[in-house]
Amino acid sequence: MLVLTRKLNEAIQIGDDIEIKVLAIEGDQIKLGIAAPKAVEIHRKEIYLEIQKQNNEAANLSVDPFKLLKQ
Repeated sequence: MLVLTRKLNEAIQIGDDIEIKVLAIEGDQIKLGIAAPKAVEIHRKEIYLEIQKQNNEAANLSVDPFKLLKQ
């Protein structure tokens, strides 16, 4: 893991297309601004993990194709 220190209004550049900038520091929280192409999905980690969990659950549903034909 790369660990960097940034101050208010300083940024980190990832490749040519992604910039992460420190917008505000309030107590023990920071606000980040992320500039990235629309094709790049950006989520808080807990949301990303929930999406992955739901996708895995949906992929693991067993469907009986014969039961579908009877409908």
